[in-house]
Amino acid sequence: MKKILLVCSAGMSTSLLVTKMKEAAKTKGIEVWIEALPVAECSTVIDNVDIVLLGPQVRFQKANVEKLVSGRIPVEVMDMRLYGTMNGKAILEEALNKIS
Repeated sequence: MKKILLVCSAGMSTSLLVTKMKEAAKTKGIEVWIEALPVAECSTVIDNVDIVLLGPQVRFQKANVEKLVSGRIPVEVMDMRLYGTMNGKAILEEALNKIS
């Protein structure tokens, strides 16, 4: 099972994106664990995930998150248009492609 962490500032809009990504995974028959956390709390689960996706509003935190993962996993900023339109399917596909 792939584990995807979405990191944002407060988590409200990102939690909607988590729901859409889970729906897309279910449609494809893929088992995934997807969680959204504020950047201040991401260190609590970062050692147990396969990729970290940053919301566009916290892209300035990328270097800090990369230090936390020490090159073990990818840290990517979500595409602003995909994030803005809550395109869970496309974001899920991009995350899975970067993991494998």
